[in-house]
Amino acid sequence: MARTHEYGLGEFAFPRGWFMVAEAQELKDRPLPLHFFGQELALYRGKSGRIVMLDAFCAHMGTHLAKNETSYVVRDGQIEGDSIRCPYHAWRFGPDGRCDDIPYYKGPIPKAACIRAWPIIERMGCIFAWHDPEGGEPDYEPPLFEEWNDPQWVRWKIDHLGVLPMHPLEILDNMTDVAHLGPVHGSTVQYFENEFRDHIVIQRQGGGHRTLVTGAGMLETDTWYTGPGILNSRLVGSYPTIMLIAHTPVDDGIVKVWHALMVKSPSRIASDQDIVNARAYQEMSRLAVVQDFDVWNHKRPCFTPLQLPTDGPFHKVRLWYRQFYTARANAPEIHKQANGVYGVKGMPAAPKQAAAG
Repeated sequence: MARTHEYGLGEFAFPRGWFMVAEAQELKDRPLPLHFFGQELALYRGKSGRIVMLDAFCAHMGTHLAKNETSYVVRDGQIEGDSIRCPYHAWRFGPDGRCDDIPYYKGPIPKAACIRAWPIIERMGCIFAWHDPEGGEPDYEPPLFEEWNDPQWVRWKIDHLGVLPMHPLEILDNMTDVAHLGPVHGSTVQYFENEFRDHIVIQRQGGGHRTLVTGAGMLETDTWYTGPGILNSRLVGSYPTIMLIAHTPVDDGIVKVWHALMVKSPSRIASDQDIVNARAYQEMSRLAVVQDFDVWNHKRPCFTPLQLPTDGPFHKVRLWYRQFYTARANAPEIHKQANGVYGVKGMPAAPKQAAAG
């Protein structure tokens, strides 16, 4: 396991951006304890349906808001409206993190009686949190696909891939790593290119694939990261699909990973059989991701790739990635150095019809 400073990415241990922290259906009637960005967190759904994530420890005496089974505060219902009570002394904190009730005290509530509230968005069955070590507001939105509400598309189910003891930078290397596609995934790559657009990095490629197409069929993918932790891909193989791969730092050098696949059915409204077929195809996609995991779980850190001209532009994706580990004010200069379209020596670029991004 290697840490951020060993890669020379910037002054922050954890990157700025939107990150998945939970699957929406994980939230029941009690808060969910989480650990991301080296911190303890408490996630819950208020009575209005609002999703709230707070730093986990009560401002009063440091009690964990989401790790208690026996307190009568918990047994009687810890969530009140969109607020949550501490299981120790029943101080209540609103969705803004401010204490709004101390049941045994009628005086003014101390201004210090507050805990950090995180920006949260629920989309497509996922819960995303905004992390910024400088405390700034979000400067872009997490993805949202209109296909989610199209009855012809089978909605994804989230695959929890677990924890990976590897720095997330080495996951991002995959965006430019054309040379691994054949040995690991059985691809016969016919074209490949990358494009960098500010906080987005794109990979366009097409060719044969031993998992997601049959016979001599061709898999064409338009894959992009929105920020440092949310990958989406539009794939045309056996079916038109939209993929999600999300990874979020747990601690410095450790990430948690999720996978999902939304599949377009051949019917105007997806039938039960279409759903069965979509689930089977998602499993094939998951197994393709597991091929990468099998490598990542057993490799040593790669601080400086021994790069060949035919490997892909590792240096560009690593430069682009640095913007999330340094002050936001530095990002425009990194964009100037990274933005553009880059091919691979000896490899055709993407045809115009595939160059959407």
